[in-house]
Amino acid sequence: MTDFRAATALGLARLLADPGSIEVVLSADAVWHMMAPVNRVDGPEAIELQVLAPLRAALTGLHRRDEIVVGGQNRRDVGGHWVACVSHYVGTHNGPLWGVAASGRLAFLRAGEFHRITEDGRICESRIILDLPDLMRQAGRIPFEEGLGTEMLFPGPATHDGVCPSQGDGHASLDLVERMLGDLHEYDPETGASRGQIGQDGTWSDDMLWYGPGGIGSNFQWDGFVKDHRAAFLAAFPDRKGGNHYCRIGDGNYAAVSGWPSMTMTHRAPYLGVPATGKALTLRVMDFYRCEAGRIAENWVLLDYVDLFEQMGHAILA
Repeated sequence: MTDFRAATALGLARLLADPGSIEVVLSADAVWHMMAPVNRVDGPEAIELQVLAPLRAALTGLHRRDEIVVGGQNRRDVGGHWVACVSHYVGTHNGPLWGVAASGRLAFLRAGEFHRITEDGRICESRIILDLPDLMRQAGRIPFEEGLGTEMLFPGPATHDGVCPSQGDGHASLDLVERMLGDLHEYDPETGASRGQIGQDGTWSDDMLWYGPGGIGSNFQWDGFVKDHRAAFLAAFPDRKGGNHYCRIGDGNYAAVSGWPSMTMTHRAPYLGVPATGKALTLRVMDFYRCEAGRIAENWVLLDYVDLFEQMGHAILA
C-alpha cells in the first residue's frame, strides 16, 4: 500500500520542478489558502500562475527540503485525511517574491503546510504559510522594529525521524498536545502562568525547544519561551483566545494543529515595535510538535504575521 504521506511529499516536489504535473498532483477543484498577500487561490491553473510560477521565478534552482512530513485522520469535525509538513523552499533569491526584494544569495524560505488528500491521492485543499518576514531578514531587510528570540534556520527534529515517522503512538501524541492547549488557554493575568505546562506533571519537556517565525525567533526551555515570546504576546493581546482549529492530526511521536484563523484578540499594548491600536485581530496559526517520553520536546510554529500586521495598519512588505 502506498504511503500517502510520502506520495504527497513527492507530489509537492514535482509541482516545483514540473508545471505539467499539476493536474496529476492537484484535484480539479483544489483550493489553496495562502498567507498574505496571496491569500485564497482557486483551481490548479490559478495555483500555477499565482503561487508556483512566482516561486520558480524568484528562487533559482528551487526545490523543497522537508523536515517534517506527518499525516493522519483529522480529529476535528472537518474530517478527512491530511498531510502536514515543515519544509524549506530553497534556491538563490534572484527575483522579487510578493514584495520581498531579491538578495542574490542562497535563501531557505521556511514553510508550514496542511494538505487535505482525496481518496485517489490528490491534494484538494491546502493551508500554506511561507515565512516572508524571515525571507526579508535573510535578504538584509529587517521587517520589525524590535525582535525577540534567536533568528535561525528551522532545524529538523533532534531525532531525525520527522519525515513519515514510523515509531510512536499518534493518538497519544495528539492527546498530549490537546491537554497542553486546554491548559494554556487560561492564564493568571498577574504572572502569565498557566497550569499543567511545566513541572513534574507538566506537558513540556524541561529541555523544550520552541522554533518561532520571523520576528519572534527561537528559544530554549520554558523560561526562554516566556521571555522571548509568551510575555510580550500576552502583554500585547491579553484577551487572546486560541484553539479554533480546522485540523488536528497525530502521527507517531508527532502532532500537528492549525487554525485559519486560530486566534482572536485585541491589540492592547505595543508589539514588535507597533503601538497599541485597540483593534480586534485574528491570527492564522500552524503548530508542529515532537513528543518524547510523555512530554513535548520540540515545537515548530508558523504564524501569518504579514496578515496580522496588515490588520494593525502596518505593511511589513512595504
